[in-house]
Amino acid sequence: MRAADLITATALMLLGGVVIYDAVRLGIGWGVEGPRSGFFPFWLAVLMIATSAAIIGQTVWRTGRGPFVRRAAAGSVLAVLLPAAALVLATQFIGLYVASAVYVGAYMRWIGRHSWPLTVGLAVAIPVVTFVVFERWFLVPMPKGPLEAWLGY
Repeated sequence: MRAADLITATALMLLGGVVIYDAVRLGIGWGVEGPRSGFFPFWLAVLMIATSAAIIGQTVWRTGRGPFVRRAAAGSVLAVLLPAAALVLATQFIGLYVASAVYVGAYMRWIGRHSWPLTVGLAVAIPVVTFVVFERWFLVPMPKGPLEAWLGY
């Protein structure tokens, strides 16, 4: 577990350094219209580096040297990893909104064992709200599939 923590925290620190480099290139100050393009990425990267440094410090001073994932916990890890990987793969074919509806619905029923009305309600509501926020308000196009094309988007 110790090696995994150190490797992950170091990789995140390097990623934070790349983000800081690019944020400085974009400008991290305050302009007449508000914060420049690199302002928020810069401070998020600083926070990520500081958190990673804290994880490294905690890992170095910790004495436990157990395995990263024990056999009993591997099932729980795979229960999160496999549906998330399927979501990413499905997004390429059926679009983000339909894939996330299926993901939320399946995850709520399979892992959470929630009722059908709650599962269906949230599985529909979350992608719809996400669509409104990103596509309509922020005008950020997200990956779409055949359903969105059929609806005219």
